[in-house]
Amino acid sequence: ELIPQPYTVAEARMWIGLSAAMWRERTGSPFALVVGDEAVGGVGINWIDRDQGVGDIGYWLRREARRHGYTTRGVVLVARWAFEIGCERLQLRADAANEASQRVAERAGFRREGVQRAARYNPRLDRRMNFVVYSLLPGEL
Repeated sequence: ELIPQPYTVAEARMWIGLSAAMWRERTGSPFALVVGDEAVGGVGINWIDRDQGVGDIGYWLRREARRHGYTTRGVVLVARWAFEIGCERLQLRADAANEASQRVAERAGFRREGVQRAARYNPRLDRRMNFVVYSLLPGEL
């Protein structure tokens, strides 16, 4: 997990500012997952190559909101939106140790492509992470 824990109000404010900048600069498209009137998580796209229509989709959800399908539903909605605005390929990388995240990808219709070994160092876990790589193309939803 790469989300700071505990997640402070200052960190939330910083993320909101960063999210607004991503929208303005067209480098990312972050969305909140809201249940009732409470934000429980997020789904977002980092545009790897906006001109080529390639984005990397990611998500997070508060622990107490898990196992209700919110993340899968959010990923599907954001993927549909991305394809409607011209995206040609969405990539998704799930920590190989995070089976729940891999299930979200698969339930949302993403296809497994392989494993990126030692792709990122996580200082909180003090280890390099392997990522299972998935993709989704228009028409596969």
